[in-house]
Amino acid sequence: MTKLDKLHWQDLIPHRGAMCLLDAVIDWDESSIHARAASHRDPDNPLRADGRLHAVSLCEYGAQAMAVHGGLLARRDRDTAAPGLLVSLREVKLHVTRIDDLAGALDVHARRLMSSADAMQCAFRVEHAGVVLAEGRAAVITKENS
Repeated sequence: MTKLDKLHWQDLIPHRGAMCLLDAVIDWDESSIHARAASHRDPDNPLRADGRLHAVSLCEYGAQAMAVHGGLLARRDRDTAAPGLLVSLREVKLHVTRIDDLAGALDVHARRLMSSADAMQCAFRVEHAGVVLAEGRAAVITKENS
């Protein structure tokens, strides 16, 4: 698919305002999404603590890419994605300690590993300038079934 700016998908996820961390979808298909974000440089990023943005926040970037992907797939199928609840992070590897000091955009990738009517599991990876900053797996259940 083609690049989509935030205006094309922001209504598909529950994150609003500054908490909507992604800026654009670069590419997506049935099983994966590639998004881009620059919000890690924003001094008003809601995930900052003591003026810094810890690398563990990259898990939220991955989870938001999952949410956008689910919303895009549902819209393609003329449906609405059920709201999800992040219930598990596994095999998370953080290769840096903070990200607020990185110039340039983050590339956020998520790939579906499993999906059913009431749950989804994805692998995520966040890169900066081609260097992997974080990777792991995230599981979501729909709020309708929680």
